[in-house]
Amino acid sequence: MHDNPESIAFFATSDFSGLVRGRGVPVRNLPAFLESGCGWVPADQALTAFDVIGEGNPFGASGDLRLMPDPATEVRIVDDAGRPPWHFFLADIQTLDGDPWSCCARFFLKSALADLEERFGLGLSVAFEHEFTLLGDPAPAPGFSMRAFRREESTVTAIITALRAARVPPEMVLPEFGQSQFEIPLSPAPALTAADRAVVFREVVRDVAERLGRRATFAPKVRPEAVGNGVHIHFSFVDSKGRPVTYDAEGPGELSAPAAAFAAGVLRHADALAALTAPSVVSYLRLKPHHWAAAFACLGRQNREATIRICPSTRTGRDPAAGHHLEYRAADATASPYLALGALVRAGIAGLEENLPAPPLVDTDPADLDPAACERLGVRPLPGDLAAALDALAADKVAMGWAAPDFWACYLAMKRSEWAGLADYDHVALCDAYARVY
Repeated sequence: MHDNPESIAFFATSDFSGLVRGRGVPVRNLPAFLESGCGWVPADQALTAFDVIGEGNPFGASGDLRLMPDPATEVRIVDDAGRPPWHFFLADIQTLDGDPWSCCARFFLKSALADLEERFGLGLSVAFEHEFTLLGDPAPAPGFSMRAFRREESTVTAIITALRAARVPPEMVLPEFGQSQFEIPLSPAPALTAADRAVVFREVVRDVAERLGRRATFAPKVRPEAVGNGVHIHFSFVDSKGRPVTYDAEGPGELSAPAAAFAAGVLRHADALAALTAPSVVSYLRLKPHHWAAAFACLGRQNREATIRICPSTRTGRDPAAGHHLEYRAADATASPYLALGALVRAGIAGLEENLPAPPLVDTDPADLDPAACERLGVRPLPGDLAAALDALAADKVAMGWAAPDFWACYLAMKRSEWAGLADYDHVALCDAYARVY
């Protein structure tokens, strides 16, 4: 079945705000647009989530770019509601000369993955876990319960059906702790594919919920007292032949030396990373002690208060190397998957470059440790708000080398404008504002 020639295909980019923006082209002219892309504007990258152009961004009103669709990312979903087919491509941002634009979030991830492979012979298998809340259900149900699942099963089933049509395979569906909160882990995939799927996932969930008269939000907090929505990034390493190389029975936490060095790099740069993985004002209402949300930089086995959790697989009848992996927990869906994963890879590469030793294992709640134990184990709290995280990023000379100066000038200007624009909001107003956008 072909689209009506008057229908539209959308070229989409996940930008610095973590939102998906872009332009539509007529399907009748799609072959030409697949070759040439369509126009884009540098200052679009400086838009906050609230549609304010970040003050002090390096672009102003000047410049032109191209959105270049990746044909491998095409999504086309036909529903039975009489709407046009939902047809879109994820796009890279290029200069008019056809080169990757230095401020393209997808290129940021691509270049980090290329360095990881070329310099260390390592690839990443990645799975994103998203938590989201379906708003508007007046009848509460117990957390994790069958009742909570059945109450929303028709909506969740429609979401799963649409995800499969979009070639975004879910691994399972979990009713979560919060009211009308769900978690859907995606199946592992090569890192770029996993990030692409994470972008598509969020759009599909929101679209299906809206079509059914509901509203889905991925905001880190829906209400100040509510359970938060996070994004957990699971990752493991493979060698040049695709063999798993995260596991070492003799290593601390059964981690191989490369996996341990990578984790150590992530923890060394965790403060700067927070500005990219938990990049909204409301993110820091979630990153609190005792919230299972990674308020402290540390590594732990099966410790959901740690920034990085070692996740062993079941050992019954299986090779333990097959499922042994790490989980980065200090992330949420106000971050672009490309920026979050790309920054994670860059921090890990820094650890590999220095061959850092394995971080100490923290297998208790880090908030319960006394100062001497924190010093001995290298445990420290993550930044307490977005402004502190942005300052940590700007002060981290290694992190500032992960991308071009314009990249950071744009990102910091945009995020500091977001912070300033919400300075007068109380916590209730903050949650409402982000729940509407994300």
